[in-house]
Amino acid sequence: MRLFDYELSGNCYKVRLMLHLLGTSYERHPINFHPGREHKAAWFLEQHNPLGQIPVLVDQGVSIRDAQAILVYLASRFDMTNQWYPADALIRARIQIWLATAEEITRTASAARLHDALGYAFDVEACRTGARAVFRLLDDHLAEQHSAGGRWLATPHAPTIADIACFPYVALAQEGGVSLDEFPAVRAWIADFRHQPGFMGMAGIMAPQLGAH
Repeated sequence: MRLFDYELSGNCYKVRLMLHLLGTSYERHPINFHPGREHKAAWFLEQHNPLGQIPVLVDQGVSIRDAQAILVYLASRFDMTNQWYPADALIRARIQIWLATAEEITRTASAARLHDALGYAFDVEACRTGARAVFRLLDDHLAEQHSAGGRWLATPHAPTIADIACFPYVALAQEGGVSLDEFPAVRAWIADFRHQPGFMGMAGIMAPQLGAH
């Protein structure tokens, strides 16, 4: 398998994290996202993703685009524990809701981060307002889960690909000027996610120190 990847992309990171948690070997193919815009190059558009977006996972000669779709593929193919994408129809429906929410987080919080870090010409205040609205939804849901004894988005006691999909750009929100101070349940969820076994960080999302609580 090959992963077309950019180190600082939250969407690429969630795929790397999934591969790491599954213990699945792969080859990384770095893409010069900025300033090279290699994801918009003709060869990439023709061979891998006509939308010019990363990540793209190539397996068995097939290019799979969209981070959330890749998470579904990896969990379906390689997760022998059935934790990350359980077969139960209702749980899968709940997961799908949060995969769609992850796209909205990318459209808002990630866009604000791209504006601040790389100078993308987005309406940053609209992006931040949209991100806060999604985070409010996320915080309310997590608070309800916690009051019922649960900790995760789609199931009570174990994270799924729903959590992986939503995690990166929430954890990186402050790089786009969006504070998490008013979202205590989200902050607790981020801490829980970082302390799960096998967690691997990225720039801006550090793994907790060994022995830290």
